[in-house]
Amino acid sequence: MFFRLSSWELWLIVAGVVFLFVAAGYGIGRALRKHSETLREPVGTVQGALLALVGLILAFGLTLAIGRYDSRRAALVDDANTIGTTYLRAQMLPEPIRSRSLALLVRYTDASIALSKAVPTTPALTSAVARENVLQRRLWRLAGEAIAADPKGNASRLYVETLNEMIDMQTVRVAALNNRIPSAVLSLEVLGTAFAFGLLALFTAMLGRGATTVGIAAALVTVLLLVTFDLDRPTRGLITVPDSALVELRASMLLPPAATAP
Repeated sequence: MFFRLSSWELWLIVAGVVFLFVAAGYGIGRALRKHSETLREPVGTVQGALLALVGLILAFGLTLAIGRYDSRRAALVDDANTIGTTYLRAQMLPEPIRSRSLALLVRYTDASIALSKAVPTTPALTSAVARENVLQRRLWRLAGEAIAADPKGNASRLYVETLNEMIDMQTVRVAALNNRIPSAVLSLEVLGTAFAFGLLALFTAMLGRGATTVGIAAALVTVLLLVTFDLDRPTRGLITVPDSALVELRASMLLPPAATAP
């Protein structure tokens, strides 16, 4: 649900919900100021417990978001490493399989970079995955030809091993991109935060104190919520998964292959 929204739409909705509850709580608190002596203690107890609970929920959501972000970043680095190793071992294959495989691996790296920039659940991601799938089949066919030409050779067997790992890494990366925090958890964070700060605004308004402190605290917690959302949006928000490992690998492929054909 939240992932379909643009970043600006998401930020406006989250901030709007939180501050709407704060404004409503402040208005209700001013109306109940004459009953503050009887309501102060129960409202204070409830809002204190609710703020503690919301703090735990926010910490839980942020932990989930950071864990998923780290998984995506690690998957991208592992993908770059497996492609790089496959590219090096492809240089040991006999011609013409060697040249054809190296050219396909360069195109595969380009597709992998496109995958890192594509937004999940969009046609761009589907297209990038489809390009990789086509290249994987062509590379695997060439690997079979290399094995058939030299069944006992170590070079072709080592190449097939890392090629298989490279193909497996695509599944890991796509799964990591699609592994997001459930919308129910994010909704609970937003509504829980809004209700807790609305109750805090009500409590302070009953005591006749200003709403400035509550507004500042609500703004800070809203920023924390937005960071959680941003971490869970790998290619849509301000916090993105760096693809420098793949870009550097692609740049290294512009140089002539280090090893010559056997």
